[in-house]
Amino acid sequence: MRLSAPHTGRKEAIRIEQSSVMTSSSSPSNSSYFSHFWTSALRSKPLAPPSDTAVSVNSGDGLVRRLGLFDLILIGIGGSIGAGIFVVTGTVAHDAGPGVTISFIVAGASCVLNALCYAELASRFPAVVGGAYLYTYTAFNELTAFLVFTQLMLDYHIGAASIARSLASYVVTVLELIPFLKHNIPNWVGHGEEVLGALSINILAPIILVLLTLVLCRGVGESSLLNAIMTVTKVLIVLFVIIAGAFKVDVSNWTPFAPNGFKSILTGATVVFFAYVGFDAVANSAEESKRPKRDLPLGIMGSLLACAALYIAVCLVITGMVPYQQLGEEAPLAEAFTLRGLKYVSILISFGAVAGLTTTLLVGLYVQSRLYLGLGRDGLLPAIFAKVDPRRHTPIYSQVWVGLIASILAGLLNVHVLSHILSVGSLTGYSVVSACVVTLRWKEKTPSQGTTRCISNRAEGIICLLAIACCGFAAGLLFRFGASFVFLIVAAVIAIFSGADLCIRQVYTNPPGFSCPGVPIVPSVSIFVNIFLFAQLHHEAWVRFVVLSIVTLCIYAFYGQFHANPVSSNLSFIYHRIPAEQAQ
Repeated sequence: MRLSAPHTGRKEAIRIEQSSVMTSSSSPSNSSYFSHFWTSALRSKPLAPPSDTAVSVNSGDGLVRRLGLFDLILIGIGGSIGAGIFVVTGTVAHDAGPGVTISFIVAGASCVLNALCYAELASRFPAVVGGAYLYTYTAFNELTAFLVFTQLMLDYHIGAASIARSLASYVVTVLELIPFLKHNIPNWVGHGEEVLGALSINILAPIILVLLTLVLCRGVGESSLLNAIMTVTKVLIVLFVIIAGAFKVDVSNWTPFAPNGFKSILTGATVVFFAYVGFDAVANSAEESKRPKRDLPLGIMGSLLACAALYIAVCLVITGMVPYQQLGEEAPLAEAFTLRGLKYVSILISFGAVAGLTTTLLVGLYVQSRLYLGLGRDGLLPAIFAKVDPRRHTPIYSQVWVGLIASILAGLLNVHVLSHILSVGSLTGYSVVSACVVTLRWKEKTPSQGTTRCISNRAEGIICLLAIACCGFAAGLLFRFGASFVFLIVAAVIAIFSGADLCIRQVYTNPPGFSCPGVPIVPSVSIFVNIFLFAQLHHEAWVRFVVLSIVTLCIYAFYGQFHANPVSSNLSFIYHRIPAEQAQ
């Protein structure tokens, strides 16, 4: 490890701290098991001051900074524009009608709040991978970070398998445009063949996953190039679809705009919310960004706003082209143009769907491997996940593991059955990230002379954040089950008082780089909305949340607490400072 001369004193201090952490981690016999468990679970990762921000550049042990601002925006768009446009729009429109446009606006507004929080933290943590997991580890504690990781990872694994099967189905549809292949491709190749009800055999989906995994293993340069080509292709196709469809819009199809009322629009927002989640992939590209402090916030916000504009335009076009009742649920765009006699556009849309789902899958696999890399470095997972190929500068072992899990799920299971337990991790992770922005801004106040406090400022603030989350969940349940509007107002008022406490009784610092506006109000609203949407999920999603949390707790109790080392993982990848021109 190489450290510059000004860090000599700090280096010695950190060595002492590192030694003490390692001693406490490796010697549980010195105290009771439960005492060691809580000591480990509640420790956090040190947050280096801005002047000490360092990165691993062109090192055999680290990743390489090859991604510019344009690459980051394309990663964000590539991770979002896929199933959201080519599938979800039709599904939600069946209930919300033309009001699906409002559903996308509401979901987009909610994601803007989340993205602002992500942008600030991405600017403060430009050196290493980890995303929501890393932010939680620093702002809260080790166990909470591990819980966030597992909830997010299950979403990613099931989501990747589901997208792979949809992509395989679209590929077969494109292949059947060739006359001698039409109706001659067995279902088990790409569409899926049900076996004994529980299993659904699909051969093409795992093959696609293997190919994309190989691309990602070759290096971020190659995968970024493929993502750029496919993303530009699908955006151009979507823009063509918007322009071509605009000439076929019949405004009478927009009446009634909300046939089933505002509740169906809001419920639709909980579904389409997840069409925007690609922006967190930008945050997980921190260690491979050329100018992370500047480009990460711009990449996050730029990709999100571009996706929102495309989604809203597509919704207005397809609900204006045909009555919403006639939109298909599997391929709404293609069916809308077919009904209006534009068959050639439908064929073009099929190619766009292949490109869109490919980039979504590619970015999803990329993000997963970087999260596993972060856990491997911190010792919460076996060290093999932390290994980076010295020639390719990619976490090959993590990438292969991610591809293997997705291939098994996509090849054997009807993952659409599991789709209703998705999104738990995303909503949970986003809520915690919003809370991280608030807690990392806190500055402990000095008690006034003659006054005493029962709890610290930090504990009081965390209680307020939990109160806001609980109020969001309560309001969501009350809304879902049609309770009196009075109870909704009570939940909202309690949340407002908790937010006021955060404003009045806490002191906040101004972080360097990009800062989320309106702290703590904006993060508090973000938490409330996310948990409100969480309450709209199927009850099986809540069961999944509880069961996975218990499994995670067991894994941490028997493995993680004895191997994790938050100090050494920070130091192992510090080599030299960011050049001045890259730090801006």
